[in-house]
Amino acid sequence: MKKESISLFFLRFVLFLSFFYHGTGILFDWFDGPGVQGFAGYMHFPLIIAVLVGIAETTGSLAMISGILTRIGALNIMLVMLGAIFILHLPHGFNIMNGGYEYALTEFTIALSIFIMGPGDYTITSLAKKDIPFILQ
Repeated sequence: MKKESISLFFLRFVLFLSFFYHGTGILFDWFDGPGVQGFAGYMHFPLIIAVLVGIAETTGSLAMISGILTRIGALNIMLVMLGAIFILHLPHGFNIMNGGYEYALTEFTIALSIFIMGPGDYTITSLAKKDIPFILQ
Protein backbone atom coordinates (compact mmCIF):
# COMPACT_ATOMS: atom_id res chain seq x y z
CA MET A 1 0.00 0.00 0.00
CA LYS A 2 2.99 2.32 0.30
CA LYS A 3 3.20 3.12 -3.44
CA GLU A 4 -0.52 3.82 -3.59
CA SER A 5 -0.34 6.08 -0.53
CA ILE A 6 2.55 8.07 -1.99
CA SER A 7 0.66 8.48 -5.25
CA LEU A 8 -2.50 9.52 -3.42
CA PHE A 9 -0.52 12.04 -1.39
CA PHE A 10 0.84 13.66 -4.56
CA LEU A 11 -2.63 13.78 -6.11
CA ARG A 12 -4.06 15.29 -2.94
CA PHE A 13 -1.22 17.83 -2.81
CA VAL A 14 -1.84 18.97 -6.39
CA LEU A 15 -5.55 19.39 -5.70
CA PHE A 16 -4.70 21.31 -2.55
CA LEU A 17 -2.49 23.75 -4.45
CA SER A 18 -5.00 24.41 -7.19
CA PHE A 19 -8.14 24.69 -5.09
CA PHE A 20 -6.57 26.57 -2.18
CA TYR A 21 -5.27 29.10 -4.68
CA HIS A 22 -8.63 29.56 -6.40
CA GLY A 23 -10.89 29.17 -3.36
CA THR A 24 -9.04 31.68 -1.20
CA GLY A 25 -8.78 33.97 -4.22
CA ILE A 26 -12.57 33.99 -4.34
CA LEU A 27 -13.22 34.20 -0.59
CA PHE A 28 -10.40 36.46 0.59
CA ASP A 29 -8.93 38.15 -2.52
CA TRP A 30 -5.69 36.25 -1.87
CA PHE A 31 -3.17 35.64 -4.66
CA ASP A 32 -4.68 38.48 -6.73
CA GLY A 33 -7.96 36.61 -6.82
CA PRO A 34 -11.20 38.22 -7.92
CA GLY A 35 -12.91 38.15 -4.54
CA VAL A 36 -16.53 37.21 -4.08
CA GLN A 37 -17.88 40.27 -5.88
CA GLY A 38 -15.50 39.91 -8.81
CA PHE A 39 -16.14 36.19 -9.22
CA ALA A 40 -19.92 36.63 -8.98
CA GLY A 41 -19.79 39.45 -11.54
CA TYR A 42 -17.56 37.55 -13.96
CA MET A 43 -19.70 34.41 -13.80
CA HIS A 44 -23.03 36.31 -13.55
CA PHE A 45 -23.79 34.39 -10.36
CA PRO A 46 -25.62 35.61 -7.27
CA LEU A 47 -23.21 36.42 -4.42
CA ILE A 48 -24.32 33.39 -2.41
CA ILE A 49 -23.27 31.04 -5.23
CA ALA A 50 -19.87 32.72 -5.43
CA VAL A 51 -19.45 32.31 -1.66
CA LEU A 52 -20.46 28.64 -1.84
CA VAL A 53 -18.00 27.98 -4.68
CA GLY A 54 -15.22 29.67 -2.66
CA ILE A 55 -16.11 27.67 0.44
CA ALA A 56 -16.29 24.38 -1.51
CA GLU A 57 -12.90 25.00 -3.13
CA THR A 58 -11.19 26.14 0.07
CA THR A 59 -12.57 23.42 2.34
CA GLY A 60 -11.99 20.81 -0.37
CA SER A 61 -8.36 21.88 -0.61
CA LEU A 62 -7.88 21.74 3.16
CA ALA A 63 -9.40 18.25 3.23
CA MET A 64 -6.95 17.20 0.53
CA ILE A 65 -3.83 18.42 2.32
CA SER A 66 -4.85 17.19 5.77
CA GLY A 67 -6.49 13.90 4.84
CA ILE A 68 -9.40 14.76 7.15
CA LEU A 69 -12.85 14.38 5.56
CA THR A 70 -11.03 13.75 2.29
CA ARG A 71 -13.98 12.11 0.57
CA ILE A 72 -16.27 15.02 1.44
CA GLY A 73 -13.57 17.40 0.19
CA ALA A 74 -13.33 15.37 -3.02
CA LEU A 75 -17.10 15.68 -3.44
CA ASN A 76 -16.80 19.47 -3.03
CA ILE A 77 -14.17 19.59 -5.75
CA MET A 78 -16.14 17.26 -8.02
CA LEU A 79 -19.26 19.43 -7.73
CA VAL A 80 -17.33 22.60 -8.50
CA MET A 81 -15.66 20.97 -11.50
CA LEU A 82 -18.97 19.65 -12.83
CA GLY A 83 -20.30 23.19 -12.58
CA ALA A 84 -17.24 24.55 -14.34
CA ILE A 85 -17.55 21.98 -17.12
CA PHE A 86 -21.26 22.45 -17.79
CA ILE A 87 -21.62 26.18 -17.10
CA LEU A 88 -18.37 27.57 -18.43
CA HIS A 89 -16.26 25.19 -20.53
CA LEU A 90 -18.51 22.75 -22.41
CA PRO A 91 -19.56 25.20 -25.16
CA HIS A 92 -15.87 25.64 -26.03
CA GLY A 93 -15.17 21.94 -26.59
CA PHE A 94 -12.41 19.83 -25.09
CA ASN A 95 -9.25 21.83 -25.86
CA ILE A 96 -8.12 24.00 -22.95
CA MET A 97 -6.48 26.40 -25.41
CA ASN A 98 -9.96 27.25 -26.66
CA GLY A 99 -11.44 27.56 -23.15
CA GLY A 100 -12.56 23.94 -23.19
CA TYR A 101 -13.18 21.49 -20.36
CA GLU A 102 -9.91 19.53 -20.56
CA TYR A 103 -8.41 20.86 -17.29
CA ALA A 104 -11.69 20.81 -15.35
CA LEU A 105 -12.26 17.19 -16.41
CA THR A 106 -8.75 16.29 -15.25
CA GLU A 107 -9.34 17.89 -11.83
CA PHE A 108 -12.71 16.17 -11.57
CA THR A 109 -11.13 12.80 -12.36
CA ILE A 110 -8.36 13.25 -9.78
CA ALA A 111 -10.97 14.10 -7.14
CA LEU A 112 -13.09 11.11 -8.20
CA SER A 113 -10.07 8.82 -7.84
CA ILE A 114 -9.40 10.13 -4.33
CA PHE A 115 -13.06 9.73 -3.46
CA ILE A 116 -12.92 6.07 -4.54
CA MET A 117 -9.51 5.20 -3.06
CA GLY A 118 -9.59 7.35 0.07
CA PRO A 119 -6.70 9.52 1.20
CA GLY A 120 -4.06 6.82 1.63
CA ASP A 121 -1.74 6.49 4.62
CA TYR A 122 -0.09 9.92 4.64
CA THR A 123 -2.69 11.99 6.49
CA ILE A 124 -3.13 13.72 9.80
CA THR A 125 -5.63 11.04 10.81
CA SER A 126 -3.04 8.32 10.21
CA LEU A 127 -1.09 9.73 13.15
CA ALA A 128 -3.84 8.43 15.45
CA LYS A 129 -2.93 4.84 14.46
CA LYS A 130 -6.50 3.75 15.09
CA ASP A 131 -9.25 2.67 12.77
CA ILE A 132 -10.70 5.89 11.44
CA PRO A 133 -14.38 5.82 10.49
CA PHE A 134 -14.99 5.86 6.75
CA ILE A 135 -16.60 9.32 6.87
CA LEU A 136 -13.48 10.87 8.42
CA GLN A 137 -11.19 9.54 5.71
